[in-house]
Amino acid sequence: MPRVAFTTLGCKVNRFETEVMEGLFKQRGYEITPFEQVADVYVINTCSVTHLGERKSRQLIRRAIRLNEEAIVAVAGCYAQVSPEQIEAIEGVNVIVGTQERHRIVDLVEQVGQSRGTMNIVANIMKADHFEDIPLFETPEGRTRSFLKIQEGCTNFCTYCIIPYARGPLRSRPLESVTREAEKLIAAGFKEIVLTGIHLGAYGRDAQGAITLVDAVKAVLSIEGLVQLRLGSLESIEVSDELIAIMQQDDRLCPHLHLPLQAGDNQVLKAMNRHYTLAEYQKLIYSIQDKVDNIGISTDIIVGFPGETLEMFENALRFVESMDFSRMHIFPYSRRSGTPAADYADQVPEDEKRRRVQMMQKLAEKKAAEFQERFLNKQMTVLFEPEQGGIIEGFTGNYIRVYASGNHGAQEKVCNVHLEKPYRDGIWGTIID
Repeated sequence: MPRVAFTTLGCKVNRFETEVMEGLFKQRGYEITPFEQVADVYVINTCSVTHLGERKSRQLIRRAIRLNEEAIVAVAGCYAQVSPEQIEAIEGVNVIVGTQERHRIVDLVEQVGQSRGTMNIVANIMKADHFEDIPLFETPEGRTRSFLKIQEGCTNFCTYCIIPYARGPLRSRPLESVTREAEKLIAAGFKEIVLTGIHLGAYGRDAQGAITLVDAVKAVLSIEGLVQLRLGSLESIEVSDELIAIMQQDDRLCPHLHLPLQAGDNQVLKAMNRHYTLAEYQKLIYSIQDKVDNIGISTDIIVGFPGETLEMFENALRFVESMDFSRMHIFPYSRRSGTPAADYADQVPEDEKRRRVQMMQKLAEKKAAEFQERFLNKQMTVLFEPEQGGIIEGFTGNYIRVYASGNHGAQEKVCNVHLEKPYRDGIWGTIID
């Protein structure tokens, strides 16, 4: 039986797409093996959001070639899409597929296996006109939650972001396919489904308003046996009143939203081509927090954007301090060739970006601790994952990580837990039932 190994960089959408490609190989009789082992085929699913993601992608490609010089090496993902010529220049790469035509990956691997050449089929992503609907061959094991990609592409064109050039225009998964795949996951025993997409809030927009994200949420919530539904990252301006109303009425829709802020200064937001002001963002967050008890609001922030002065950065620190964020992901601005911001004047020096990241990260840790402290000595429900090393861990509905002593009766179940004390990046609790 031929062996294939996968490795994935980047976002949750990439992870889902890797699972889809694994299924295509399994259907052809391939055995999935760990990436560190010798395999006949290596598939590297790459990332291009930052320079670091691209560098790691190249490192993993070269590692695969060293593991077995006779293996077929296939490269997919965003880095393959935006810079196929850089990947083609790496001796030993055989197949480059980018972010479309992944349904052909097994055929391409087997075809190039006979010629031992290089096949680059990366095409103009801006001409993509449909969602590449590849059903899961089998559901992944050893987890209680599963991602379900329902949307592709982005047309926001934030000035710092390479993703619209890597993923192309908006394409939505047909609603009947969303329901069918969700039913498959629930039947396989998954307790939580996470809806993901490149621009999730734009789901259905390419269908000229015939369907929206709310329709996808309602469709999944209608499936018997669903325990929890969680949403991936959304743009704040796309959070509808109807979506919040569902969250208020149906406790299976987790009270957690990831709403990227990206900058805490209005001038920087405008330069980024973000379509809201700090006042509008703050008003929305306050409104959501008033309506949904104990909701967790997490966010992303980029520091060191071109032209961000020290005063602007200090504005961002003050704004974040005023907000009740449950979790924050902090990134230094990464200059991406081909994006407008790459050519902006007043690029912030790398050492200054690192200093600002450290300051904002320290504040992020403080805000997360403050949010979690509100729930100490309280009881909450937690969906636990399988045990590892005598400890089980999982998440509350509002996305607090909870740890507890290993308990075979609690694995892969939703349990009531008494939250006792801070522990690692979350809270230590005692399982009540």
